[in-house]
Amino acid sequence: MLGWALTFLVVALIAAVFGFGGVASASAGVAQVLFFIFLVLFVVALIARAVRGKPPV
Repeated sequence: MLGWALTFLVVALIAAVFGFGGVASASAGVAQVLFFIFLVLFVVALIARAVRGKPPV
């Protein structure tokens, strides 16, 4: 999922450089949403691992 967020971020940056404002803002929005979903899932995974008693790596 982080890979998709980075892909949309790169698309947004390239679109912004070439002046496609609508595409750039849409891609940046998608990248931001995917990044926050990734962060939430990462935190949930850390908490689940801690609750199960396994030490973090």
